[in-house]
Amino acid sequence: MLTREQVLSAVRAGKESKALDGRDFSRLLDFFPMEDWKVFGFKPKDPEASHTPAEWTEAVILERLKADLAFAFDKALNKRGISAGLMRAVVQTWLWILEEPYPEGDADDADYPMYGLPLLKRVALRYGFPNPIGDDDGDEAKYNNEQED
Repeated sequence: MLTREQVLSAVRAGKESKALDGRDFSRLLDFFPMEDWKVFGFKPKDPEASHTPAEWTEAVILERLKADLAFAFDKALNKRGISAGLMRAVVQTWLWILEEPYPEGDADDADYPMYGLPLLKRVALRYGFPNPIGDDDGDEAKYNNEQED
């Protein structure tokens, strides 16, 4: 798993958010002191507020991944295109932090059919998280927005 400093260094060196709204990076703010938020492109609403960073452990990161994966499945299964894409970026960010061997960038576009369900299923199975699509691969026509429910 990457360290906090490795994450900060990568972002300083040019690693960019994959989400149009930056939600993948915004998820990381919980783990960093407010003075580091600017590295991710954010600033505190109230600079005088206090913030204690969350513990940076694999267990805590996995809990965040589990919650975000469930939300990503919800968006994908409800055919919420933009939200599903944004949540896919969040899941990919957690995978990057966990140093999972899933590809980054354009190489993983094959994981996006049906709102990213193939990737979401692989992550669920890898970590033993709930997999609401069961034995499906995630690329079945029934998950397509153009199909009737």
